[in-house]
Amino acid sequence: MAADRSYKSTPRTRKGALTSFGSRTDIGCLRDHNEDSLVVTPPLFAVADGMGGHAAGEVASEIAVRVLSELAPEHPDVEALGRAIEEANRAVIQAAREGRGRQGMGTTMTAAMLEGERLVIAQVGDSRAYLLHQGKLQQLTRDHSLMADMIEAGQLTPEEARTHPQRSVITRALGSDAHLHPDIYEINVETGDRLLICSDGLSGMIFDDQIENTLRRVQDPQRCASQLVNEAIAAGGHDNVTVIVADVTGYAEVRRKKLARKTKLSIALVLVLFAAIIAGAAWGTQTYLNTAAYLANDNGKVAVYRGVPGSVLGLSFSHLERTTDVTVADLQPGVANRLNEGIRVDDMEAADALVKEYEDEIAARSKNQAEGGNAESGRNADAKDASDAKNGGAA
Repeated sequence: MAADRSYKSTPRTRKGALTSFGSRTDIGCLRDHNEDSLVVTPPLFAVADGMGGHAAGEVASEIAVRVLSELAPEHPDVEALGRAIEEANRAVIQAAREGRGRQGMGTTMTAAMLEGERLVIAQVGDSRAYLLHQGKLQQLTRDHSLMADMIEAGQLTPEEARTHPQRSVITRALGSDAHLHPDIYEINVETGDRLLICSDGLSGMIFDDQIENTLRRVQDPQRCASQLVNEAIAAGGHDNVTVIVADVTGYAEVRRKKLARKTKLSIALVLVLFAAIIAGAAWGTQTYLNTAAYLANDNGKVAVYRGVPGSVLGLSFSHLERTTDVTVADLQPGVANRLNEGIRVDDMEAADALVKEYEDEIAARSKNQAEGGNAESGRNADAKDASDAKNGGAA
């Protein structure tokens, strides 16, 4: 079996929603060459099934997808897509006239453009487009084939058409009529839908219910495309098989990216605010520590400290400013006990004022003690004089 072959046009740069897709083309089990070609350059997807034999069908399909890739619009536009297929038709006819390929060569063409939740299709021939919507498969395109005409006329059933000797006869193809116009479709799809475009190498080998089951079951679009081709080959692979599976993501990916960006911005803003809060708290704490003060016992003397008493995890938040001449033992016992723990004040000015109170208190106490001592001495002297006078008078 020959290797898979696919044609991919030059990728386009575009804006809009992203599309998840997969594709595969295979020569099948009975053919000696692959006449199918495909385009997978989102938002453009297309399958072309060539006819005319070796060095003809593959030439026609490759010309068709090349012209389509060059002329298709950047975004879904059903009229512009239809015109691109009409130009591809003329290119196939012109190539046959010039001796590229063979006279009578042709190709089917089913081209779709999927962007956001908008799908447009232009189609010639019997390569099909399907849509899996809410788990149910529906065929979007109508085959341009003798079998489709006979089924619509009630001359045979779809089951009979699958084995009819003229099942490969198509009634419209690129390369057959210079005035050919494709069927065009414009469809609104929903996020979660799945688009399938395939050559009749798939739809002619396995039934739609099997296709539906695989599209539902295999979530990854590339694995799904490969699985569908494998099933067609397992059923006999009588023709070349080409499959494109594209998931309708709508603008979910765009919304996800916007949400991610918004989340990142929100996190960044929270971090900035948190940093600002931390910085503000640090600044405020430092300002407070530089302003606050307290008095404490420093080896029996009243000392003035800047900051707050105590420590956290071994860290001190104060430093000694000065040690005064005030002796703790000269203060009231209650004050002395409080100094052992630290007496907080609002600022250094308040600390100096409190030290001044202590100094004044000690000075006042010393003065009172001195005055009290002098008064006692005077009383003692007066008592002695009185005693001496009394004793003298008695004599």
